[in-house]
Amino acid sequence: ANAFPVYLNKHKYQTFFAGKYLNQYGKKEAGDVGHVPPGWDQWFALVGNSQYYNYTLSANGKEEKHGGQTQMLLSPRVASTVLVYFSIQTNRSLRFLDDRSPQHPFFLMLCPPAPHSPWTAAPQYQKEFVDVKAPRDGSFDKPGKDKHWLLRQPVNPMPNSSITYLDNAYRKRWQTLLSVDDMVEMLVKKLESIKELNNTYIFYTSDNGYHTGQFSLPIDKRQLYEFDIRIPLMVRGPGIKPNQTLQVTAMLHIDLAPTILDISGINVSSVNVDGQSFLSQMAPSLRNGTTRPFFLVEYSGEGNPTTDPACPRLGPGLSQCFPDCVCEDAYNNTYACVRTLNSKHNLQYCEFADTESFVEVYNLTSDPHQLENILKKVDPSVLQVMNQRLIKLQSCVGDSCRDVK
Repeated sequence: ANAFPVYLNKHKYQTFFAGKYLNQYGKKEAGDVGHVPPGWDQWFALVGNSQYYNYTLSANGKEEKHGGQTQMLLSPRVASTVLVYFSIQTNRSLRFLDDRSPQHPFFLMLCPPAPHSPWTAAPQYQKEFVDVKAPRDGSFDKPGKDKHWLLRQPVNPMPNSSITYLDNAYRKRWQTLLSVDDMVEMLVKKLESIKELNNTYIFYTSDNGYHTGQFSLPIDKRQLYEFDIRIPLMVRGPGIKPNQTLQVTAMLHIDLAPTILDISGINVSSVNVDGQSFLSQMAPSLRNGTTRPFFLVEYSGEGNPTTDPACPRLGPGLSQCFPDCVCEDAYNNTYACVRTLNSKHNLQYCEFADTESFVEVYNLTSDPHQLENILKKVDPSVLQVMNQRLIKLQSCVGDSCRDVK
């Protein structure tokens, strides 16, 4: 009831959603396809996790099955005032723009699988990037020295089989994104044709980062390091200068909703949403605002209660053990970090909930690839401040989180 599309809908926005909502959305035990979350006028949500073929949608609460290659679910992962969908969903999105009421503003949101596994590219793109390999720079295939045990367990250097696997995944992800390019082009041209392009904010982003060989971990996204927690963000719209790169300080996923509400003219302080608007940073001429000097990063590790089917010899409590029995996650891969990011400090302090009570500290100004855990080199008083800040950030609620010192 407090999701941001509800507020948009109350302010006469016409709303449209297509794509992946949640991993378990549409399952019978989770409300079935008949459940349409409040706030959406048009609803086309993928049932279950990411699929490119033979998928099922909830089409405004009714089951709709799709199968062949002409009905692929390939499109950009975006949260924005205008997004689009590939194939059937693209056409529906474009039709929604044609059929909308000119008297009311609109909001379209698309959350597609690409470039999520299984990385099934469109047929015309399956031979692209055949010579591309994952970048070998930074922390690629470096040993996880002085890091949590999950980073110390991979074989270093990686066997050729792991490198082949991660390079193949890297290529396939790029291939799926070519369909995203096609979709973005169609959307922008449609907005231009209906004379709404210059009145519309377009956000292009993702739900997580990804690693391919960093610290000898083949592929996944569950670690505390920059390669997993940083996401792409591109925005165009009123008040934003074209062709510029801005350092938007500490933008978080939870900031997307209040930013979109801010754009719509809704008083963000009057609604019950986490995060804060970053409109003032990307369009300074429209808003005055403040930046956050530090923020919280958290993750709760996942593991199989018995053994991971991919590598049963390693026992219980682990997951994502592929390839070559390199495990990417575990129950005790549970951590909380405070990240200080301002003109003076670019630090990350992390505590693990495990039997080691493991702690990692990085200075990202001097060590952007987080190669050296400097826990034993940092002034104890600094560690104490970071620890207390972390405790406060984990326990605060709503506006009080912005007052943490």
